[in-house]
Amino acid sequence: MTSNTHHLTASELDALIGAAIDAGAVILEIRARGHTVETKADSSPVTEADRAAEALIAERIAVSVPAIPMVGEEATYDGDLPDVGERFFLVDPLDGTREFTRGGDDFTVNIGLIVGGEPVAGVIFVPATGRLFWGIEGEGAWHADVVDGARGVARPLGCREAHSDRLAVVASRSHRTPETDAFIDRFGTCDIVAAGSSLKFCTVAEGDADLYPRMGPTMQWDTAAGDAILRAAGGRVVDLDGTPLGYGPIAGADGPDRFRNPYFIATGGMDPFPPGEGSDRRSNHRAG
Repeated sequence: MTSNTHHLTASELDALIGAAIDAGAVILEIRARGHTVETKADSSPVTEADRAAEALIAERIAVSVPAIPMVGEEATYDGDLPDVGERFFLVDPLDGTREFTRGGDDFTVNIGLIVGGEPVAGVIFVPATGRLFWGIEGEGAWHADVVDGARGVARPLGCREAHSDRLAVVASRSHRTPETDAFIDRFGTCDIVAAGSSLKFCTVAEGDADLYPRMGPTMQWDTAAGDAILRAAGGRVVDLDGTPLGYGPIAGADGPDRFRNPYFIATGGMDPFPPGEGSDRRSNHRAG
């Protein structure tokens, strides 16, 4: 496996994967010894593990890919928001903090590379289970198991063809909204696959689900890595107008709101707006 030199060299990709794995080890160490939970301005939780993992990733990126700035979730909420151009990293050092604090496994380390408003590379690591996912635009997506900090054999990821009679839909463990449920209901009887954090993207990318709708608040660092992996695996992520989800600072917004997402739908390649129904779905769900 090589990496696209337009985006990342093989050594740079390896450095990002290593950073995600090592950040995961820091997170588990902090959970094992105990931690306190604080509340950010947006009422979401934050812990020492979030901050320590982000600091480690920032240090690694500064060494391995110094020309590309990094937008980190925790730094942004602390008021440290760098100027970004065409290329920048979006990092969520601990997606699923609520799951982390209550002792669950569905929390992830996320590093996404944005080029020209599109997610072109992504790395997701699940510290509690050792599962690792990564993808590169134009090359593909893979997963592997990590044991004692060492990455195992890379296996390709690929989205499945949607089951026309009964879809499998990924739903959030803790962020379901009435709008999301109403969208799912339009597909009739579905199998609901519960998953937390950015693992919802990975579930679609590895062919275990067909659809992941999110009609609720998210930020670009929540989705960049998973979006890149899903696209590299043959899927897509679109807003409620059917436009690919875009990335970069939002003009006129301040602070973290500069990186807020619209509602979106992630699929394994299926059209979430079939002919004859798309306009109705868009009009019914665009607001909010």
